[in-house]
This record gives sequence, structure tokens and C-alpha cells, in this order.
Amino acid sequence: MRKIVIMSILLVLLLFGCSKGGANLSQSYGRAELINDNLTYAKEALTGTTSNMSFRTASDLHDRFRIEEEAGGSEAANLTDAERKLIKRANVTIRTENLEAADASIAFMLQKYEAYAASTNIEENSRYYSLRVPAKYYDVFLADMNGVGRLLQRFENTEDVTLRYYDLEGRLATKKELLKTFQAYLGKANNIEEILAVEARIAELQYDIEGTGIQLRNLGNQIDYSTIDLSLLGPISANPGQRLTLGERIKQLFGGFGDFLASTAIAIIGIIVYGIPVLILLVLLYWLLFGRIGLLKKLWILVKSKK
Repeated sequence: MRKIVIMSILLVLLLFGCSKGGANLSQSYGRAELINDNLTYAKEALTGTTSNMSFRTASDLHDRFRIEEEAGGSEAANLTDAERKLIKRANVTIRTENLEAADASIAFMLQKYEAYAASTNIEENSRYYSLRVPAKYYDVFLADMNGVGRLLQRFENTEDVTLRYYDLEGRLATKKELLKTFQAYLGKANNIEEILAVEARIAELQYDIEGTGIQLRNLGNQIDYSTIDLSLLGPISANPGQRLTLGERIKQLFGGFGDFLASTAIAIIGIIVYGIPVLILLVLLYWLLFGRIGLLKKLWILVKSKK
């Protein structure tokens, strides 16, 4: 009976390994090693001689794939852009003169591009958003944001997680197939030791499947939805204490110097336009009253002489 169970497990795992083999030779070779190690563990578990060796997964072959990729022979090197798994993230800061209008524009864009705001922080003269945008609309969404206000800063980052994604996907598929195999042969164990060994492995696989599934779903969500951290800053005049960016400080410095030059020019023009005529008028009055004509002087002498 035990030999039949062992042979059945060997047959199922070998068929699984063949069905999952890819066109790429290095990937097929790696999976063959994976299946052989798992077969060894299954055989030891059912014969009651389980060693401390744990099941190997696709992640154990990461170093092999990395070396082959550097040599130009890995499957990942032949993937198209559509098959690659990329996580895109951007950090954007925009200055706007009308925060309400900017809010309305962002709300419209979220609806237009099937995006949503994961978090929102509203302050007196600023808004901070964490936007989740479908990856297919990421570039056009960023382009449309240029119309919201004046761009102060934009930082973008793209992370290639192709190997990590397919590694998790392969590990999850392998563990699910192994779980089905152990569950199918749980009732065929000959004694309590074999039952306990198989049940322990089933519990371990279920735990690993749940954890790997969570990792894969989280990674897939980051791939499918790009993240844009948006900072909307209101007009500076609305909040004089608001912290200025470096660019705005430089602009303010040269703007102040320009105001000084403009004020100086206006003063000179004012002196020319108004100062000279006033000065001429004062000289003329002095000449009439106290100068050579001296009307006031003559009047004073006349009054004094009558007394």
C-alpha cells in the first residue's frame, strides 16, 4: 500500500512539473530541481523518515535566474514591455491661485480616469492627496495635472518587480498543487505517524499559501494602480507664514530687487516731471518777493516810512 501511495505522488508531481514547464530551458531545469526536492520530502514524510529539509520554492532558484539574466539567457530578459510588472510612483507639488477650482479639477480627473484618493489632508491654504491611478492612465493623468496650476516639483520613480511577481506566482501555484496532493492521500496513510506527518505538512502549506497569496495580491495592486502623491499649495498672499520653495525664494529675491529698481526709476521721473517746475516756481517767487524786484521788501519799507 505504501509503495502505491509513493508511486502515485511521484506520478502526480511529475505530471504537474511537466505541465508547468515553460519554453525557456533554464526555467524548465529550475522547476525540475524544485519538483525533485519536493518529491524527496513527500517520500520521507510518508515513510516516517522526514528530515529537516524544507520544501524548495521558486525563490530558491532566484540566484540561478539572476546569474542567467546577467548572461542574457534568462526568460525575464526576453519579456515585452506589456509582460513586465512595474510599480510607478510620482510626487508632485503644484502652486495654484484658487484651491477650490483646483479641488474641482482633481475630482473631475479622478472620475475621468477611474482613479480614487487613498488619503486626503485638507489645511487652511493647502491640500495633500495620495491618488491611486490605473497604470494605463498614469502618464496621461500626470500630463493633465499641468493645467491645475504652476508646477513647482515633480519626482517620478519606476520599480521593476517582474522577477518578484512571477516568483510569487510560481510559488503559489506549486504550493496549491502540493496541498491538493497531500489532501488526496491523507486518507491513504497506513499509521498515525504518517497521518500526523501529512497533516503537519498540510497545515504548513495552508499557512504558506495564505501568506504568499497576500503578498501577490498586494504586489498586483501596486502594479495595477500607480500612486501619485499630490501637494496643492494655495496663493502665498493668503498665508504669509507659509513656507516657500527654493524657486519661489529666488523669484522673490529678484522680484524685490526689481521692485527697488522700479521705485528708484519712478522717483527720478517724479523729480524730473514735478521737482524742476516746483523749483523754478520757488525761484521765481523769491525773485519777485525778495529778490531784485522785492515786492515784499518795498512794501515793508513803505509801511515803515508811514509810521
